[in-house]
Amino acid sequence: MDAPEHKRRIALLGSTGSMGKQSLEVIAQYPDLLQLEVIAANSSADLLIEQARTYKPNMVVVVQEEAWRKVKDALQDEDVKVFCGEQSLCDVCEMECVDMVLSCIVGVAGLRPVWHAIEAGKQIALANKETLVVAGELMTRKAAENRVPLLPVDSEHSAIFQCLAGEQFNEIEKLLITASGGPFRGRRREELAEVTVQQALKHPNWSMGPKITVDSATLMNKGLEVIEAKWLFNVPLDKIEVVVHPQSIVHSMVQFADGSVKAQLGLPSMKLPIQYALTYPFRLANSQPRLSFADYPSLTFEQPDREVFPCLGIAYECSKKGGNMPCVMNAANEVAVAWFLQGRIKFLDIAEIIRKTVASAEYCVPQSVDEYLAIDRAVRDRLQKDYR
Repeated sequence: MDAPEHKRRIALLGSTGSMGKQSLEVIAQYPDLLQLEVIAANSSADLLIEQARTYKPNMVVVVQEEAWRKVKDALQDEDVKVFCGEQSLCDVCEMECVDMVLSCIVGVAGLRPVWHAIEAGKQIALANKETLVVAGELMTRKAAENRVPLLPVDSEHSAIFQCLAGEQFNEIEKLLITASGGPFRGRRREELAEVTVQQALKHPNWSMGPKITVDSATLMNKGLEVIEAKWLFNVPLDKIEVVVHPQSIVHSMVQFADGSVKAQLGLPSMKLPIQYALTYPFRLANSQPRLSFADYPSLTFEQPDREVFPCLGIAYECSKKGGNMPCVMNAANEVAVAWFLQGRIKFLDIAEIIRKTVASAEYCVPQSVDEYLAIDRAVRDRLQKDYR
């Protein structure tokens, strides 16, 4: 299929992270189709400077002021505008020169800019899980009202999205989200008591940022993906199942009412789902390595061990309760993972901190992005106070 005639103008939020860097490489492969309008990051000044000089965006946004000054000074001789602050991050998402916002921001920081992009009617390519985990009902309702497509970038959700192409009139019986199992698949709980940060960051198949890699090790990543899938595809929680697939070749599957199962397969690489979201509905040729079944004579599947990895069950429980509970869970997880990466707590403490935080939270139903963000801040403040 031929590519569209007009370029898609992209605002890339979170350009300095793992997903952002890969997205820049994908965008650069299709200069006749994709135009990089904006790159944005929190504080990685040196990398932002390098990216601006290499990929030539029209605008750069830096959230932290000190980093902004460094970037602004360094790019004085470049034909690029450099903006500062969280509000600027939201403002560029609404600009007429932007057609699509690709959100690769990690964590709840991605919430507000995506909301502004939806309000402005921009297409959304979503790599930020927390946008739908924390405020899925609010976001999907606003996207539907504004007729804004939410195009998934996560490999699992992209796989489901691809499997559902042409199936809009057919009943979904089950979504099957695959998981590699992380670096500790098959371990007993007592074996995880003293695992190190370095061990947790050695993912067997995927190259990701530290926070997402630790989430994969605890299986919280799959819990977040279950909640995200619920909102993306409007499927009840009891129709979403996690299946451990150590080879990471089958990226996810859909089972239909007649018992048929469709799967999307490929080598473990984020570049294909990034490309599919940015160029949808077109499939464009690329030079990425191809899957050879001769290299994978055996594809295996098993059930996740929820006793060893309780974060998955916690995510299901919080999603069933709804309201603010996924937001509380997400905030507690972000804090606990940060503490683990800093060496302040042990690996098994992550799930325990999340469980206690959720159990002590008072249920409510937030009505705005500001309310969700206020809940997030309150959880973080309480944790800092309780565990100082």
